Order: sequence, then C-alpha cells, then structure tokens
Amino acid sequence: MAFTMSAGGILFAGVLVGATGASIATSAEGNSVPQQMTSAAAGLPIEGGMPSLGSATTWLNSQPLTSAGLRGRVVLVEFGTYTCINWLRTLPYVRAWAQKYKDHGLVVIQVHAPEFEFEKDLDNVRRELKRQGVNFPIAVDNEYAIWSAFNNQYWPALYFVDVKENIRHHRFGEGDYAQSEEVIQQLLAEAGKVDVSGQPVSIEGQGIEAAADWGNLRSPENYLGYSRTENFASPGGAKTDARRAYAAPERLRLNHWAVAGEWTIGPQFTALHQAGGRLVYRFHARDLHLVMGPATRGLSVRFRVLIDGQPPSTAHGLDVDQQGRGTVTQQRLYQLIRQSGTITDRQFEIEFLDPGVAVFAFTFG
Repeated sequence: MAFTMSAGGILFAGVLVGATGASIATSAEGNSVPQQMTSAAAGLPIEGGMPSLGSATTWLNSQPLTSAGLRGRVVLVEFGTYTCINWLRTLPYVRAWAQKYKDHGLVVIQVHAPEFEFEKDLDNVRRELKRQGVNFPIAVDNEYAIWSAFNNQYWPALYFVDVKENIRHHRFGEGDYAQSEEVIQQLLAEAGKVDVSGQPVSIEGQGIEAAADWGNLRSPENYLGYSRTENFASPGGAKTDARRAYAAPERLRLNHWAVAGEWTIGPQFTALHQAGGRLVYRFHARDLHLVMGPATRGLSVRFRVLIDGQPPSTAHGLDVDQQGRGTVTQQRLYQLIRQSGTITDRQFEIEFLDPGVAVFAFTFG
C-alpha cells in the first residue's frame, strides 16, 4: 500500500507482487514501479541518515527510542498498519529476524502508520499488534510524521540502518526475504558481530500470514468508500453520504461489487442500517479478506457467508465456520474465504443478520 496527501485527504494504493515473483509496488501516483533487487553482496551504499523517531505519537512495548540512543546498533525499521494484508504476510519474517539477531545487536522497530481512522485508536492498535505477536518496539505514527521524515510511500517498507545511523538498504513490498536477511547479516558483520552468517530463516506463514497464491490472484484490493472504490454495480449507482435502499444483481462481472438493503456509502466505508443487508463480490483468488467492524464500539454483528450461493464448507476462512457463520466484534481484517484446489471466478456474498456494521475494503491472497 502507498500513501500520498491530497486536498481530499489521505490516499493509499496497494502493493502487489506479480505472478512471476518479481516485486511491484504501486507508487503514490498510482503507477506500478518495479523495485530494484540489488544483491547485498554487491555493496550497500549510504542512502541517507536515519530520520528522527522523536515525533512518534506514543510508544508501545518500549520507552521512546531515539536515533542517538540507537547509535552503535543495527536497526530495522518497518512501516505497517494492522489491517494491511501485505504487511501481515511479511510479519513472520520480521518476527523471526527480531528473535534470531536480538543478541547480536539488531533492534527491530515497527512504525504503525494508520490507513483508516479506527487504526489510530490505541486500544485497537495494542490489541491487534499483541494478537499478531509484535513484541518489539512500536512507534505509533498517527500524524504520519515519521512516515514523512523517511519520505516513505509504501506498506510494507523496510529500512536497514547501520551502527552509524546511515540507511544502507530499503525494501518496498513483499518478498525477497533472503536478501533482506543477508543485508541484516552484512550490517551486523560490519559492526564486528561474529557468527551471524549462515542460512536464512525458513518460514512458512500460517493463517492470515500465509504467502499469497500469486499464480491464481486475479483480484486486486478494492475499497468500499466512494473516495477510492471501483466497479460498484448496484442498479442506479451510489448515492453518497445518504441512506438509501440498494439491490444487488444476480450475477456480477469479475471484480465488481454490489450491496442490497439500506446502506450509507461514505468516503471511507459503507455502513448498514438494517438487519439482512448483503454485500456481494465476484473474485478470483485463493483467499478473500474483508476489513470491517462494528459502527459503534461494543456492538456485535452476526453474519453468514456464501460462495456461489452455498455455505463455504472447507473453503471457509479463519473467521467463519463451515456453514459460513461468524460475528464482527472488532475493527480489523477478517479472513472469510480460503480455498484449496483449482481457483476460478467465484461469487462471494455476506449477509449481516444484525445492523450496525461498517465495511472498508476487500483484499485477496
């Protein structure tokens, strides 16, 4: 995901990896930009000094860290936000590096720069990052000050800093993990650490953190607020910022979506007013995730998922059972579908049995 500021607010764009395995990050202008994969063995030039971390909103898992206090340590700074599927899929590697090299002098810092307003809520951030096993220092960057200081544009983004506070390498997007670990090893070796070479960690992400099935991924991320959405297909189109009854066509084109029932389509999310509302999406991917949450803190919203009109059975995700039943209780990313076998175009439907849900974005894997 990438971010830029505009007169209308904050815009984000997705980070993708192509079917060939080559990393592609979407720039702030919306263009696909192939990322360079320079071998660490070829040398690590100085890319600039490490910016200050002093503008963090607050710190979790640590007292505030400063550039001066980190001098003499190799530092890995990663930008992420807790609903970003691209960041979630890098997390097993970052956790493993933090554990493997902590006694050799590596400090891993998570900069949490939120995408959605609810990701600025510290209770949400504490709960979700604890659930995701992030036990290293977290700089909460609600005002994007650290993001701006690094001139960062992407989620996830990794910055590798040597003991003299110089940025020596960066990595945007998923993948290329062996090279990233080689960079860590080289910077630690430069600092005089011994026994840091060897094979990279062997990781197979589980659950929500499993690597995407890139060869079968034909559905890009899509937002459900009118400021960024694409391919809305309910008859009559969207009436923005107003409550309206919608209908959904029986069949959708690939990567189109629709709602049925009484909804309000806002700039960042679409909110349901009455029980029985439905959200329909035609997709082509192994996994389907939906970022959503109760519109009011404390609400629980029951839902039921169908795929091609039937309960998902063995294709159910982590947050539903085989009958497709689940409950929205927190503002987070929910995994609703994980398929096996042949992947084809499928029609996803979620019916909410209670009112009061807000839906933000679909992501796929």
